[in-house]
Amino acid sequence: MSDLYENIGQRIKELRGKYGGKGLSQEDLAKEMKTTANTISRWESAIYKPSAMDLHKLAKFFGVNISVFFPAMETTRLAALMSALGELGQKDIDELTEYAQFRKARQALKSAKRKK
Repeated sequence: MSDLYENIGQRIKELRGKYGGKGLSQEDLAKEMKTTANTISRWESAIYKPSAMDLHKLAKFFGVNISVFFPAMETTRLAALMSALGELGQKDIDELTEYAQFRKARQALKSAKRKK
């Protein structure tokens, strides 16, 4: 999982570095994202994990598809999911996250039963 966030951080750094042909500082990007330069730095170094909403905002700001933040292998499925989340409010995203966690737990339980 950490590879995913390292990839996301690298992509944020690349997009920021190429923005407008001359790049954008972490501070300037932070102002656009309504966060701090420290948060941008920690996203780029994979210390902090940007949320789906953060990635949606970043993609909109840079004018790219949200799928650029994900490794090619998972791009299609994640892009569809992230695209679907983009216009939802925080409450809806929280409910979907809770449902996904439920499904993941149920899948883990089924997998554990099969191993017995």
